[in-house]
Amino acid sequence: MEKIRVLVVDDSPLTRRLLKTLLESDPNIEVAGFARDGFEAVKTAKALHPDVITLDVIMPEKNGLEALKEIVDEAIAPVIMVSVVTQENSQEALEALEIGAFDYVPKPDSNTIATLMNIRTPLISKVKSAAQYSKSTALLRLLKTESPKRKIKAKPALGSEVLPTEFYAIAIGISTGGPKNIYDVLPQLPADLNAAVFLVQHMPPSFTQNYAERLNKYCQLRVVEAQENLPIKPGTVYVGKGGYHLKLRKLNDSQYAIHLSKVPKHTFMPSVDIMMDAVLEIFGNKTIGVLMTGMGDDGARAMVRINKTGGYTIAESKETAVVFGMPQEAIKLGGARTVLPSHKIAEEIVKKVGQIP
Repeated sequence: MEKIRVLVVDDSPLTRRLLKTLLESDPNIEVAGFARDGFEAVKTAKALHPDVITLDVIMPEKNGLEALKEIVDEAIAPVIMVSVVTQENSQEALEALEIGAFDYVPKPDSNTIATLMNIRTPLISKVKSAAQYSKSTALLRLLKTESPKRKIKAKPALGSEVLPTEFYAIAIGISTGGPKNIYDVLPQLPADLNAAVFLVQHMPPSFTQNYAERLNKYCQLRVVEAQENLPIKPGTVYVGKGGYHLKLRKLNDSQYAIHLSKVPKHTFMPSVDIMMDAVLEIFGNKTIGVLMTGMGDDGARAMVRINKTGGYTIAESKETAVVFGMPQEAIKLGGARTVLPSHKIAEEIVKKVGQIP
């Protein structure tokens, strides 16, 4: 088995040496080279063609986020951010994921092998996951495909504000690669979409409010973090709150509200399967299931159930999925009515649900 070749980028010589020791404590990984700033990171990455790059953020001359944009545009290799500023609730970590970082690991404040040992397990695990896709032609195509230009959008009024008593539900599940790919979908949906949108993105609890606020700036739909008893209306995206399952409750024949729950215990909270099942229970054949990039199979079985109930299902194609795991499992199980690249999903959604007259 060939070793995973890693390029370590950090402005501290001590940190570079310690990360080398940490990574090479796994026999399947070798550090192929170092870089000390953003300029050197891009230059060295082009010369070495590593399988994975670990990238600091705060560096002289060109910082890590600037270098990340170039590395993503050039489709050189998947990048894992390793920085003291990429903490779980930081703008920098979320921005890096939106640019196209494969993942991130918060680096301890102090540079010692003892403190860095705390990140050994997640770092090595994420390096191996990233390496699995570093040779993927799907990944290279994705990184080279520029997402639609993100422009802050004003929320148009819905005229009379008279909302339909019957509308659709769009249930979207997404994981690794999601913070970048979701911009191919949500900003392209019109404000008067005849549907409520429920979005589960696998991410830490401290991220989801910030994530919803950032999405809201670029979407014509209103984007909010799901909160208990929040009324469900068309034209709104409800982002699953980290640490809770996103469920629904029926208030009366035509009114519904968000219900947050910690039951059942699950690898992912929120879980795509549990969210989709909850939406399906309320909306039945007016449910549109969408499963996008991500590892594992969360959501695949629920997509099958949506299909069997007469709803409609869309899986993201290998062409654009950073990680084809989740949509591939739905396709294998017969849970995908159609398979589309991320930039064609919004058009298909509008075609199916229409717009409020």
